[in-house]
Amino acid sequence: MPVTKIKIISFSVFDQNLLKNVAGLVGKEFRSEVQVAEGHLDLSEFFDASRSQYDGYELLKTIDNNFAGKSQKTIGLFKVDLFIPILTYIFGQAYLGGRSAIASSHRLSNARYGLKEDPVLFRERIMKEVIHELGHTFGLIHCYNPECVMGSSTYVEDIDQKSHNLCSSCRAKLE
Repeated sequence: MPVTKIKIISFSVFDQNLLKNVAGLVGKEFRSEVQVAEGHLDLSEFFDASRSQYDGYELLKTIDNNFAGKSQKTIGLFKVDLFIPILTYIFGQAYLGGRSAIASSHRLSNARYGLKEDPVLFRERIMKEVIHELGHTFGLIHCYNPECVMGSSTYVEDIDQKSHNLCSSCRAKLE
């Protein structure tokens, strides 16, 4: 796999240590240089009042058109509740084999489910989701290995069950 630069753009206020940890793990998993940046968008134009959520498809298009570089993979990080028309909610989305992805922490916190906060688990979930969505930009599809980070996640518990690593089969496809 040729080394590709990856840019993580925070469009919400995230703890700098969290972003640094995510960038470090992403760099290690994809063997890439990772840059973290801050971005600004008026999210109101993506808000769907009938759903009280943000349109993930339109947000992904905007990231791709306005923030993605030609020689890098770009992922936008958000804290808003995302949806696409055919699903109730999504954790993230990416262009398969493309250059852009998005991920949201909105549904990754234990507090969302009435559980005691767990900062370590929250960090793990964000890392897994970012790696998963970036995996799609590298052309990886959902994997059937339950421990692979490329496994599909319908519920937050699905994210908890998998590791933050690519399985040997996905790693081989990547390389």
